[in-house]
Amino acid sequence: MEFPLGVDVHCTDGLCGRSTYIILNPVTEQVTHLVVQEKQTPTFERLVSIKLVATTAAEIILLNCTREEFANLELFNQPDFIFTDIPQHATDPSLTMLWPYVVPVKRIIDDKIRRIPPGELAVRRGARVRATDGWVGRVDEFMVGPISGNITHLVLREGHPWKERDVTIPVGEIDHIEEKIVYLKVNKKTIAAMPSVPVKRRWK
Repeated sequence: MEFPLGVDVHCTDGLCGRSTYIILNPVTEQVTHLVVQEKQTPTFERLVSIKLVATTAAEIILLNCTREEFANLELFNQPDFIFTDIPQHATDPSLTMLWPYVVPVKRIIDDKIRRIPPGELAVRRGARVRATDGWVGRVDEFMVGPISGNITHLVLREGHPWKERDVTIPVGEIDHIEEKIVYLKVNKKTIAAMPSVPVKRRWK
């Protein structure tokens, strides 16, 4: 099973959003959740357990829950409102010359916090991939064993935008994974010799 990122996600009764991240356990290399951004405004993102994934394809993910059930799932980007002091002159140019005698006022900042399950890691499409001798491309998607639920391959997008290709890299060649970077055990020459298929993406 493949877990494509940046594609439409459908519930049993219609479109519910788009996939933005996968959540994985970096020790077991097992995918535990998808993050799906809602289609309506405000665009909250929700944690979807892999148990709710019915099937996936190159351009779509199907869930075995309704849109109502999806709307009740845990938020991934929980809004968190914090207060901060901002001098009045920062919002009123006519008061600039009075600094530092202007009394600061309170402003509310909406700072969204991502709710990642303890001990797990969020990996997004486009995370950079590094070989032993330098950067080689970006994460396109992950392939997961249908029975074990473990990652079997990383699908790497490499090359220039006008001449891209997908390279499927076995999980055994992954050294370790961080949120923004995937580190490989192999060099660029080895990756260049790996089988590839052309990248076929619809323009959004």
